[in-house]
Amino acid sequence: MSFDELLHYLRLGGITIVVILLASVLAIGLAIERLITLWGVGGRARELGQLIARHLLRGEIVAARSAADRSTAMSADLFRAGFERATKTTGPPLDAAVDRERVQLALRLRRGLWILGTIGATAPFVGLFGTVWGIMRSFKDLGIDVEAGGSGGSAAVMAGISEALIATAVGIIVAVEAVVLFNMFQARLSRLNLEFKLIAEEFVELLREQAPSGKLVVQSDSNPPIVPPPVS
Repeated sequence: MSFDELLHYLRLGGITIVVILLASVLAIGLAIERLITLWGVGGRARELGQLIARHLLRGEIVAARSAADRSTAMSADLFRAGFERATKTTGPPLDAAVDRERVQLALRLRRGLWILGTIGATAPFVGLFGTVWGIMRSFKDLGIDVEAGGSGGSAAVMAGISEALIATAVGIIVAVEAVVLFNMFQARLSRLNLEFKLIAEEFVELLREQAPSGKLVVQSDSNPPIVPPPVS
């Protein structure tokens, strides 16, 4: 099929082809934006989690909290919420506070994916609507041909029907594109969510080891607190 023929069929598809092509461009643009957003998220989360875990294992609470505050990783909010909760005696449990932040992080990563799902579900129906509209127009042309004294044979409508089917074909192609992208991101986000959960669980365990009384007492790592001698 030549480029001129392709343009011809697209023009025959009418407004439905325009809507489907716009949906395709939107799906591709959203996929690129999500790829950029998700690029390296898991790796940076693991690196930050390992760094904070090393500090906590050595009892370096200030250094661990500073690492979370300085980090630009999306997962840093998870650690900040944990440190903030561990310094208080009231409020929700530590694991609940960290898990709530993990859920919010997962929601941010999923932003906009509903658009891919919607395009994948509706594009075939938009194409089918274009095809039905084209067939209706073909039969209308057949009626006009008969009224004008034509033979009314099948040749009068077959060309129009075959051309109208292009809308359904384009709709299916765009739907497949959107569904493949949606499933790809779903699999990627499921893996990231599991990684965040494991990182959060390890972080909570290490933080609780540093605060067995239920409250984290933050002291300078380089200047340990001076305990006064007992009064005799």
